[in-house]
Formats: sequence, structure tokens, C-alpha cells
Amino acid sequence: MPKRLLFFAIATIAIAAACGGGGATTPPSSAPGGGDATRIEVRLTDSFRIEPGDFQVPAGEPVTFVVTNAGVLDHEFFVGDEAAQDTHDKEMLSGGGMVHDEPTGIGVKPGETKELTITLEAGSMFAGCHVPGHYAGGMKTAITASE
Repeated sequence: MPKRLLFFAIATIAIAAACGGGGATTPPSSAPGGGDATRIEVRLTDSFRIEPGDFQVPAGEPVTFVVTNAGVLDHEFFVGDEAAQDTHDKEMLSGGGMVHDEPTGIGVKPGETKELTITLEAGSMFAGCHVPGHYAGGMKTAITASE
């Protein structure tokens, strides 16, 4: 195993152990624009999983998802309600599955870590990967934003 992958694997295990389960967050830190944001470590896998399996976030406050693609396939992290997920899925299928960044989603290449900072209204939504076949294969997770 290349040293870079070995380091990443060890770091990922250490982070997972420190988090102790789904929905883990870290204390607020400086967000773009000068505000504070809750930071959440996210891992995308080639087994079509987004880890942790669900998220609890504060409503009306910036949240920074620190998203790492732990696989060898392209993935994305797109946040929205079910209607937004359906619309985005259709866009991805009609556009040939081209992964790109937008205000509520980021494309993440293999081995890459990127951040997505957004402020969510109270309610339930999802994060999903819409590379063709991934979302249908179960690559989604629930997000609950509460006051």
C-alpha cells in the first residue's frame, strides 16, 4: 500500500474512533465570511456509503462539511431535500454524470478532501452522491437541522 494511502487509512481510523459514532460534530471554527461554523468530517466510500450514516446540525447556522473521498471513484456530496435530490439526479444523468461544484454540493476526486459550508433551515434533508448509479445504490444519508 502506498505510504500516502496508509497514512490516510490510519488518519481515517483515528478520526472515526475519536468521533465515536454517527452524527459527530466538532466545535465551531471560523467560517468563510467571518462567522463560526460547526465542522463535520464526512467520508465517501466506493461501497456507496456516506459516513457517518446521519447528521444532526444546528439550523440557521453555518455548517462546514469536510468531505474526503476515501475511494478510487469520483464522488460528490450534494445537500438538499428529496425534491432537490431528484432534480439533481436527473441533471447528472442528462449531463453524463459530470461532477462539479455548486452552492449546495461539491465534486470530490479520489483521495481529495474538500469543504462545503452551508446554512440549513430547520427540517430534514439528505446528502447524496449522484454520480450515475451511486444514489440508486444507496449513497445517501439523512441530515436533520434543528434549533
